[in-house]
Amino acid sequence: MMYERLHVYTVCVLLTVILGLLIGCQSSTKHYILTGQVVAKNESGGHMSIDNDDIPGFMAAMTMNYPVKDPQGLQQVQPGDRIKADVVVQNGGSNYWLEHITITDESARDSFSVAAKPHELLPGEKVPDVPLVNQDGNALHLADFKGKAVLLTFIYTRCPFPTFCPLISSEFAEIHSELAQTPAVYQKTHLVSVSLDPSYDTAPVLHKYGLAYLKGDASGFGHWDFVSTSPADLQKLASAFGLQYYEQNHQIVHSMSTILLAPDGTVKEIWPGNEWKTSEVLAAVKNAAAGKGDDKKHETT
Repeated sequence: MMYERLHVYTVCVLLTVILGLLIGCQSSTKHYILTGQVVAKNESGGHMSIDNDDIPGFMAAMTMNYPVKDPQGLQQVQPGDRIKADVVVQNGGSNYWLEHITITDESARDSFSVAAKPHELLPGEKVPDVPLVNQDGNALHLADFKGKAVLLTFIYTRCPFPTFCPLISSEFAEIHSELAQTPAVYQKTHLVSVSLDPSYDTAPVLHKYGLAYLKGDASGFGHWDFVSTSPADLQKLASAFGLQYYEQNHQIVHSMSTILLAPDGTVKEIWPGNEWKTSEVLAAVKNAAAGKGDDKKHETT
């Protein structure tokens, strides 16, 4: 009899714990209402930039990039449209997206100013070899890494959103560590993080930022450069990959793109956004270093 009571008590405790976990999971997801104007959209990348009004409890009025989990809504909206949408937020703001997009005013669609779209690079095309300055103040060019597979991305050190620059830099750190496990591959690869905030991200700032992702080991800079360039050359390099960015309220509003360059300096692959898998990119880098794999491109627009 005592055993049966103990068994029932144990089951009740387990059910209480499970119920508590389920309630906790539900409470970690919050919903807010967003209103604002669409500035730009990347349909294949699944995100758009919105000049949003104040979102009480979540975010002040500003322009920023949002992942979108409403394919039909993303397809229908155009730059200039005012919209209303649900913002789903998880994990204290580290993960968020838009759902249930509704166009509330499309009268500004035709008059909305959109700059002429520059040519975006395709696999096999050469990347603009703009002058760069790394975290040690040394001048370099992407051409200096000829013969190596180069993984390149765009970040800025003051980025406050965990799922944007910090996430990409953390994934680059993991790739860097994995490549270091095989010295022969390590010697045939290189990582480059380009700052979208050259006025603030000086060499000392980039050095400090880079050390945080290299776990304090400055020798890692021999394999991973954190670089800046002039505003004009940054625009030229970013435009080559369809990357959009601009400064607002001391922050850089930007889309995201990660690029793999073949050892001959041409584009090998492009991953838009921030949802690529580290294992997939790592495998592509290793294959490129070994001269394997077919050229392919993940559309950026």
